[in-house]
Amino acid sequence: MKINILQLLDGAKTARGLTVIIDVFRAFSTTCYIFDSGGVKIYPVADIEFAYQLKEKNPDYILVGERNEQKPPGFNFGNSPSQLKREILAGKTIVHTTSSGTQGIANATNANEIVTGSFVNAGAIIKYIRQQKPEVVSLVCMGYACQYPTDEDTLCAEFIKNELEGRTNNFSKMVQQMRTGSGARFFDPEKQEWAPQKDFELCLNLNRFNFVLKVENEGELNYLREIKI
Repeated sequence: MKINILQLLDGAKTARGLTVIIDVFRAFSTTCYIFDSGGVKIYPVADIEFAYQLKEKNPDYILVGERNEQKPPGFNFGNSPSQLKREILAGKTIVHTTSSGTQGIANATNANEIVTGSFVNAGAIIKYIRQQKPEVVSLVCMGYACQYPTDEDTLCAEFIKNELEGRTNNFSKMVQQMRTGSGARFFDPEKQEWAPQKDFELCLNLNRFNFVLKVENEGELNYLREIKI
């Protein structure tokens, strides 16, 4: 098994084999919490205007996502796991659009299959990869708005790669690096409305979920399917 760690949109475009699109803060942590809150289907879309169009055609759909990390006008929720509400999401279809993670899915057109990646279901991702036994694994770190690499996505890729290759991880050390690095914004009092500290904790709740989210096709749309591991 050859394991490649790739970065940003160029990484997504060149990804081959079983591809994990990683967005820890917060897209693909949030999607796990959406399913845990009773959401039944998630459409990840890159174009925010298309997200609005889907909502207009399907008024019952729930809009979740961000631009510049903040909730866009008319969205039900921002890209924040701590601010999701089970009573609204249960039984619903969700349209999810973000500046990083959903862009990666849209651009990974050469992948054999795609799953989403975060620490909250890292153990399930590792088990899934071992079950599938692919020749090539691409771990794509989407970074901040696809502009530059971030600690959390790169460390998540390294965590998965280490486990697959039989090397130990020091997760506590990783958390500290994220706490003082790219995750420091979650501890800024001025940013709590849209980047609450609770999100940092929820996104780094290691192996909380025992499922992977696999990208499937429905006509011209992608959707995420929950696969229990």
